[in-house]
Amino acid sequence: MVLVPGGADRMGALGSYPEEGPVVATAVPDLWFDAHPVTNAQFASFVLATGHLTVAERDLDPTDFPGADPALLVPGSQVFTQPPGPVGLDDWTRWWRWQPGAQWRHPDGPGSDWRGCPDHPVVHVGWEDAAAYASWAGKRLAAEAEWEHAARGGLVGATYAWGEELRPQGRIMANTWQGPFPWRSEDPRGHHRTSPVGSYPANGYGLFDMIGNVWEWTSTRWSAGHTEPGVELAVAPVHSCCGSVTRLPELQEGDRMVTKGGSHLCSPSYCRRYRPAARQGHGVRDTTSHVGFRCVLAA
Repeated sequence: MVLVPGGADRMGALGSYPEEGPVVATAVPDLWFDAHPVTNAQFASFVLATGHLTVAERDLDPTDFPGADPALLVPGSQVFTQPPGPVGLDDWTRWWRWQPGAQWRHPDGPGSDWRGCPDHPVVHVGWEDAAAYASWAGKRLAAEAEWEHAARGGLVGATYAWGEELRPQGRIMANTWQGPFPWRSEDPRGHHRTSPVGSYPANGYGLFDMIGNVWEWTSTRWSAGHTEPGVELAVAPVHSCCGSVTRLPELQEGDRMVTKGGSHLCSPSYCRRYRPAARQGHGVRDTTSHVGFRCVLAA
């Protein structure tokens, strides 16, 4: 883990996406952060030790999906699928598919195996899966303000985690989409989906993949914008270390939590969320091939 010094900071941005505003003053404590997202190999150790069954591996309750095709109500997850040619960007279903059998062990569906990419971020994990792993490891998930502060690497108000240019001197700084999205990936290093953690430069605090690769779960419930300055953000409780337990929030199928950092699918033409201020509300049980997590620990 990497020690991230706390202190006063600013969270949010103006001029990009409305949910990133307003800019608010924050103060966060010193925290130990995982240097990179939790990997497939790390998650496999957790499952081996606990027998945990992830959201994507569980049977679906038909009452949660009224009117759905019964044939689709089987364990699975959403998998990015590159279309054969240009498509309109107004319908995400043109590049996402519901794949029965997709889960952390089989990132691209049946026939794929996590052991072929043990050092890639684990994906197809719901919020409860991430919280359970954090509890097992004696850690927790970061609050949104803590995560954004760490992602900035000491650069207060900077557009990117490394400064003001997306590609300084032409250098690719994170695993984001290269080429016309979503039909052609032109990544010069062959990272057409997730990449091994630590493949790109660390930020100023020594943290890898805070931008791009996979979106990361936080412990903050989603809201359409930031709260007013001086109002503490709502942070969902998780298991703490040393055996003391805080009750997990009551979660429903439609509940959303904040995810941060963007992913390998973020593109200048479609989703410019490869920035510390970027945020999305993700359904707690909506598992996909581009959402993972990392953990923190009190200093």
